[in-house]
Amino acid sequence: MPTLNYLYMPKLCLECSEKIIGREDKKFCNDSCRNAYNNKINKDSTNYMRNINNKLRKNYRVLLELNADGKSKTTRSKLILKGFDFDFFTNVLKTNTGNTYHFVYDQGYRLLENDYYMLVKKEL
Repeated sequence: MPTLNYLYMPKLCLECSEKIIGREDKKFCNDSCRNAYNNKINKDSTNYMRNINNKLRKNYRVLLELNADGKSKTTRSKLILKGFDFDFFTNVLKTNTGNTYHFVYDQGYRLLENDYYMLVKKEL
């Protein structure tokens, strides 16, 4: 039976290409390289999600500011002036009476007449 001679090939870090010392299944030489590598890989999706989450947080702050009492009215122009973006909300609630509320977490709004909006807080 022939003997097999394997050449030892050291594993190299996926980020910096330094030799890896330690466990056989390690892919990175240290935590910094692991974090840098994963940040590069996830950069586009992370930025996209970060931008959406920032818009949701902004909308939430606007609704919270204008709806301090848990139920109030405001105008579309006031919402827009404060930076509210109507394209970003977390869920929609349709009531039995046919009203549609858009929510940003527990803060909601419903279109009334003449560009007025009813603001509500969902009790959790």
